[in-house]
Amino acid sequence: MKKTVFTLLLLLVTSLAASVTDEYPSQKILDDKTPIVDIRTPPEWRESGLLKGAIPIMFFNEQGGYDINGFVAELNKKVDTKKPFALICHTGSRTKILSAYLSKEFGYTIINLDGGMTYVQGKKLPVIPYK
Repeated sequence: MKKTVFTLLLLLVTSLAASVTDEYPSQKILDDKTPIVDIRTPPEWRESGLLKGAIPIMFFNEQGGYDINGFVAELNKKVDTKKPFALICHTGSRTKILSAYLSKEFGYTIINLDGGMTYVQGKKLPVIPYK
């Protein structure tokens, strides 16, 4: 009984602590050194480059399929998911869906970068080529 109550309390605290914030990409996010995970595909990374400092970890493949366990394993290797981090895609649509899911299921605190790389290019934020 005590273990069940503890587990429920832990889940409640985790769900209360988790959150998603929608924010446009900015120089401030780059200056704050907030980890930014680019979930697009390699062809998209090659086409428009990566926001400077972004960590490329593909979520949806070119056919729309995904491997949530593989993605989360790679994410946890490359990002301290106990701290807030940002997600970026082409326009912010994919990251909006993924941010909500990751926050709810894993308790992550995520900044969804609205407008994605389209916004980045319009604001002329620093972009580097993908190799």
